[in-house]
Amino acid sequence: MTIDTEFAWLLVIPRVPSEPSRHRVAVWRELRRLGAVPAASGAWAIPDLPAFTEPLPDLRSLAERGGGSLTVLRVESHGDDDVASLADAFIATRTDEWHEFIADCGKFEGEIDREIAKEKFTFGELEEEEQSLERLRRWHRDLLRRNPIDLEIGRDATRRLDDVTERLSGYSELVFAANLPTAAES
Repeated sequence: MTIDTEFAWLLVIPRVPSEPSRHRVAVWRELRRLGAVPAASGAWAIPDLPAFTEPLPDLRSLAERGGGSLTVLRVESHGDDDVASLADAFIATRTDEWHEFIADCGKFEGEIDREIAKEKFTFGELEEEEQSLERLRRWHRDLLRRNPIDLEIGRDATRRLDDVTERLSGYSELVFAANLPTAAES
């Protein structure tokens, strides 16, 4: 599945005491949020790109507040397969995230379809659905930020988000039609 990447890789090695565990878990959580992928026991890989490197000082501070440290090393390969394994792990993780996003778009669309089938055309329900769409949009922006490799699944996810946005627009029209008087009634 290897796709050529035109950027270097960094290895991020957090060392945080195991107790209290909240500090170590907070560092791991931030690494995941950043888009890092596990490279080996205790080591994470990230692309050497601003979207990934700019948060590193804050991550280092977080590790230090927990009584630990953060080491960041540039990866230099001694064989073609070395860096390819990092890229493959990164791509697999991004692909899994896109699949999860697409599945949530399907759940969102199903929710809209159920509201239409029940003829539940209330402004309260519309507001809930708009909030759900905004959550999907934020998630999509976050996935795009940590996806420097142009993957077909990412383009599919963008199309899926466009589809559910249109679906909500149709539901919105039904809600307004059901709740606002028409010109003939005025």
